[in-house]
Amino acid sequence: MSEDSKFTVEEVAAVPAPPRAKVDDVETPADKLERKRDYLEGFLAAKPEGVSSTEPGGDLYEAVIAALRDIFDPEIPVNIYDLGLIYGVDITKDGGATVTMTLTTPHCPVAESMPGEVELRVSSVPGIRDAEVNLVWDPPWDPAKMSDEARLELGML
Repeated sequence: MSEDSKFTVEEVAAVPAPPRAKVDDVETPADKLERKRDYLEGFLAAKPEGVSSTEPGGDLYEAVIAALRDIFDPEIPVNIYDLGLIYGVDITKDGGATVTMTLTTPHCPVAESMPGEVELRVSSVPGIRDAEVNLVWDPPWDPAKMSDEARLELGML
């Protein structure tokens, strides 16, 4: 080594392994899943503040949606709401409900009876004065309108 060199080299036979990190408060995957589940249930159970009962999130609106979820398509084992047949629900302050819906096809065997059943079920919700069903064909229904729950039920996920 020359005298101008700024570095010195030291040769060693072995280097001790660095200490391993230790975590005393380890959260197991099951604990983490349970924490996430509790958070999600709390999030889904929370009601929006300052929402009228006739708007999405309101008590009357959600009761109408629950009534729609009780109606099942006779050919597909999924309720008409999750199937994506309901395009809109409008509720007036005096309890008038208007449901805009479609069917999977204009040649559906329940084309004559389904709107009547929807009207009957929605008008039976406490707080609904009367119900009207508008059956539309535009935009046409397609499987993309189904909820994830419906797709899972039908094995499409």
